[in-house]
Amino acid sequence: MSLFRRYSLVLWLGLVFAFFSSAVMAQDSGWSAYKSRFLMPDGRIIDTANKNVSHTEGQGFSMLLAVFNDDQATFDKLWQWANTALYRKDIGLYSWRYDPNSTPHVADTNNASDGDTLMAWALLLAGDKWNDSRYTKASEKLQAALIKYNVIDYAGYKVMLPGVKGFNQTSNVTVNPSYFIFPAWQAFYAHSHLKVWKDLDESGTAMLSKMAFGEFRLPTDWVDMQADGTMKPASRWPTRFSYDAVRIPLYLGWAHPGSPQLAPFILWWQKSPRNTTPAWIDVMTGTKASYNMSPGLLAIRDFTMANAGAISPNLAPKDDYYSSTLQLLSWWASHKG
Repeated sequence: MSLFRRYSLVLWLGLVFAFFSSAVMAQDSGWSAYKSRFLMPDGRIIDTANKNVSHTEGQGFSMLLAVFNDDQATFDKLWQWANTALYRKDIGLYSWRYDPNSTPHVADTNNASDGDTLMAWALLLAGDKWNDSRYTKASEKLQAALIKYNVIDYAGYKVMLPGVKGFNQTSNVTVNPSYFIFPAWQAFYAHSHLKVWKDLDESGTAMLSKMAFGEFRLPTDWVDMQADGTMKPASRWPTRFSYDAVRIPLYLGWAHPGSPQLAPFILWWQKSPRNTTPAWIDVMTGTKASYNMSPGLLAIRDFTMANAGAISPNLAPKDDYYSSTLQLLSWWASHKG
């Protein structure tokens, strides 16, 4: 072996070792802390900033993190709790919210398509990672239910509705663009080759280009789309680029690195120093939050602005469920988790 080839091999092995050392660090520190704070013994993830309710979003996010951290035991616990507490056999989807403080615990049986998508994505990854067809088949079943109950053709687009009920008003539909989980749709298409997933990816990016509101051309958390394809901030919610919409550049950059559609987010965040970036902005009035981004929101900012070195797998001591989740997801996205 030549000296150059020997040096190249040593360098490659060093890079591989460095990556997996970082991954082990993420599991030993961030993931362990995450589980100790938010995972209940029965497998329920609690939203600590929202009276310890649980939802399919939390179960799905955490199932993804379990796969990334090669933690099958925790994955099974998370999945089993969701199946026991939230699964709807009639439609093959999950009720979106569980409130331990109310009776019944599941008062609203509507689904949330982002939570179901996250769970289906995690199950698909789990089937590959642990070579277990149970997970793969469950993912395929959940994907099929999403297509049947949440995907529609509207105004020339393939649209993922936020839930089975309440978002299709015929004359217009309401969408949440943070539910456009592009890397999941890509994974589903790569697995099944069903055109619907490719269409959702293409329609989602096309729709985002029309969700350019206000001075900074940003999407709002919720958007109303008319039958002619025009879009405006949803009438039933604040006109903010906020805690939902902040996930858009994470999913977009994860699936489409370097997409020009990341530009509005970058331009908006460049307006403020990193550590004093407002948590949200009302895109129509220009009013900004009086408080700054949490560590999880900052991690998405760093991911979007190619500042991956600033994203830590170590959680801040008192950070809540949502911020901690976004921080760990951004770390894994930036390391191609």
